[in-house]
Amino acid sequence: MPQHFDAVVIGTGQGGSPLAVRLGKSGRKTAVIERGAFGGTCVNVGCTPTKSYVASARAAHVARHAGEYGVHVAGPVTVDLAQVKARKDRIIGESRNGVEKWLRGAENVTVFNGHARFTGPHSLSISGSDGQIVDELQADEIFINTGTRAVVPPLDGIDRIRYYTNSTLLELTELPEHLVIVGGSYIALEFAQVFRRFGSRVTVLVRGERVLAREDADLANNVQKVLAREGIEFRFGGEPQRVEPLAGDGVRVVLEGSGAAVEASHLLFATGRRPNTDDLGLATAGLETDRHGMIPVDGELRTKVPGVWAIGDVNGRGAFTHTSYDDYQIVAANLFDGGSRTADTRIMTYAVFVDPPLARVGLSETEVRASGRDALIATMPMTRVGRARERGETDGFMKVLVDAQTKQIIGAAILGIEGDEALHTFIDIMTAGAPYPTLQYAMHIHPTISELVPTLLDGLKPLKPVK
Repeated sequence: MPQHFDAVVIGTGQGGSPLAVRLGKSGRKTAVIERGAFGGTCVNVGCTPTKSYVASARAAHVARHAGEYGVHVAGPVTVDLAQVKARKDRIIGESRNGVEKWLRGAENVTVFNGHARFTGPHSLSISGSDGQIVDELQADEIFINTGTRAVVPPLDGIDRIRYYTNSTLLELTELPEHLVIVGGSYIALEFAQVFRRFGSRVTVLVRGERVLAREDADLANNVQKVLAREGIEFRFGGEPQRVEPLAGDGVRVVLEGSGAAVEASHLLFATGRRPNTDDLGLATAGLETDRHGMIPVDGELRTKVPGVWAIGDVNGRGAFTHTSYDDYQIVAANLFDGGSRTADTRIMTYAVFVDPPLARVGLSETEVRASGRDALIATMPMTRVGRARERGETDGFMKVLVDAQTKQIIGAAILGIEGDEALHTFIDIMTAGAPYPTLQYAMHIHPTISELVPTLLDGLKPLKPVK
């Protein structure tokens, strides 16, 4: 007979794990199902490992430029990728083991290892690695938190070459001689800078005419300029048509149109991610996905099937660790605290963790112009920021957009040193719904990056049409 639970959480990512613990604390008999490593994408192949690599890459970059600060490093700076990986693995292991220990020790929580599939709206089977069903569960409440995986384009010859995704590239112990990256967005650029700073030659193949196609052109072009200065090569408008093997596991990428080719020792695909929803038996539960494989939800993250929620990357409401955690907070507030929170009013924010980072919240300048609203804008180069000059890192600029009628900040971006931290001054004011003078007249600590935010707001001017 199937075991009955009050609640089941499928997946132990940034939303699923704390939700399972909170469900148990509420008195619900809770099951949590994990088919792989505990902690989800962020802990195992996303934020945690990649940011540890970003840290190692920055250490190498700073060491190479130490002479500019009067600090002399004897001999050339080299990177031991095996040691970088070992450090990353230690950090991952601590986080992964911590999540598993937390869940297994949580009150009213039972952990199951295996792959979950719906057998009805409120029933699930759990299969082992051999595909055999090992458990069957029933639950009044089910929360889907199964995350995403890397997309590999179905190119001609793909089955004849060795290639990498963001997950498998992290397993290398020797530096690529020449890394070619297909893609021009966040993951592609972060890996490009990391491996260039490690010492690899790096070429980025971008389908369009510029990197970061979703960002304002001024921000994207500045990011590209910084990366190109570090020696990263860019090829634009060249969609890969086919791939061919070379001796020694190398690869040739042939581009559409011109037929030009790029040869590399290693090939990374950073061409997007696909939700893990295609093997959940969703149709059996009466659930459907959109054309991207996402599970549609309302503002409270409920699916169309009563008693079933979808949280995290699978619901199309934001594919970031912080949006996944906020999904948990929305569900928890509404289920346990009598709240009425909704993702419909959430202000989107994120960062691209190149160095310097690009952080953004709310609407872009492009989006504000498209809306036709009456707006104000201000920009400021990082060369005006004392902290940036003192650190010798003045790349980038700040930008803010304000609704001229309500005086509320509707968008902001910082490309620059510590911009990912400084942006929170905007995030908090926007979340509070306070007018921009609240921030403009705040006294900030000197010398910091954030102290120039009020000065930035002093320079607000009407957003004029582009000529």
